[in-house]
Amino acid sequence: MGSRGSVIPFFMTIKEKKNIPITDVQMTRFMITLEQGVDLVWHAFEDMRGGEIYVKKIPSMKVVDIAKVIAPKAQLKIVGIRPGEKLHEQMIGSEDANFTYEYKKYYKILPQINDWGKDTKRIKNGIKVKKGFVYSSDMNSEWMTKKELKNWINSYKSSIGKI
Repeated sequence: MGSRGSVIPFFMTIKEKKNIPITDVQMTRFMITLEQGVDLVWHAFEDMRGGEIYVKKIPSMKVVDIAKVIAPKAQLKIVGIRPGEKLHEQMIGSEDANFTYEYKKYYKILPQINDWGKDTKRIKNGIKVKKGFVYSSDMNSEWMTKKELKNWINSYKSSIGKI
């Protein structure tokens, strides 16, 4: 949230305009702060044996709700999906489910080579996800509220502006 390429800074720059462009009313995104990302990287450095992929458990939010928080008076103008743009983010696909384990704050995808996906030193106390498991922003069990987003934006007002 708030990084280059994030929709939040874009919406902040156009929040005073009459219309806010929205790709699709169903579009969702995962919401992660820079600090959360850095914390996961540090955890991975301490925990990894090599080749694992760590995926933080984070909330999702509809892009229309992000726009409504940032520009509550603006009209939403549906502009359609652009080439290469995804309606929802997917961090773990069903093809990775056989090698994915769940932990309290993250998922870990184990390497598929050398039987490393069965290595108890890599698995530790992880619980294998169900066959066909997918971790995507539209099917997430955790959702960020508008109030939580507004509080986050206001706490980072120096870098992205206050709403």
